[in-house]
Amino acid sequence: MPTLAIGVLVDLGNDLEQRLDTVRELGLAHCQICSWKPELWTRATGERLRSAARSRAIRVTTFWAGWPGPATWNFIDGPRTIGLVPPEQRATRVAALKQAADFAADCGLPSITTHVGFLPEDPNDPQYDPTVAAIRDVAGHCGRRGLGFWFETGQETPVTLLRTIERVGTDNLGINFDTANVILYGKANPLDALDVFGSYVRDVHAKDGLYPTNGTQLGREVPLGEGKVNFPAVVGRLKSLGYAGTLTIEREIGGAQQLLDIRKAIDLLRPLC
Repeated sequence: MPTLAIGVLVDLGNDLEQRLDTVRELGLAHCQICSWKPELWTRATGERLRSAARSRAIRVTTFWAGWPGPATWNFIDGPRTIGLVPPEQRATRVAALKQAADFAADCGLPSITTHVGFLPEDPNDPQYDPTVAAIRDVAGHCGRRGLGFWFETGQETPVTLLRTIERVGTDNLGINFDTANVILYGKANPLDALDVFGSYVRDVHAKDGLYPTNGTQLGREVPLGEGKVNFPAVVGRLKSLGYAGTLTIEREIGGAQQLLDIRKAIDLLRPLC
């Protein structure tokens, strides 16, 4: 069985060097870099990132790229505001993700990752084919820059995601498997989801959560070990699929409690790796 690394999600910002120092203080050598601010995706910032990561012997596994415009993280407004599905936002967001790919390539990173939105479960939905075409456009640009394009799981069922990967059809597609998101959106059990798309997993957000309790709001993200994710079973299944990558801890709060929860997550995951 492969041995897995543990990493953590790090925001790109003016305190980048301090955040990477924290990665090393946690005893880790892997991270994802995340940013929703295209104005930061410059050559100068990229050089800072490369230098800071290299000097600290930290491997950045992907660039998690957001996109401009509105985003409402619920079941009512989410489908019309998130990702590449909303037609009025699509062109702007395709351009932003291509900019993210250029930034990632200049930084020497292997891929970009993003939420593509609430992909229609019905492939005959009039927005499905245009969304697939937009993803193919971005993925093609990534391919020309030597990058992978990774789907962040959550807003779609595993079968819908698998179908979309097949329809897009480029050879550089992968999945950033968020173990909690499939629960938070009520789409799947993470262990069963791996039966559907496990061969495409390229990185993992180690995150925990609870299922939705009403039809409007997502489920609640919680510290690792306090939600519905069976991490021993999920990690074991990943290993059986040949996954040899990183378990990237994501905790969607800030402040001192976030760091405490990340340390507890490391303690939970380390025996499983």
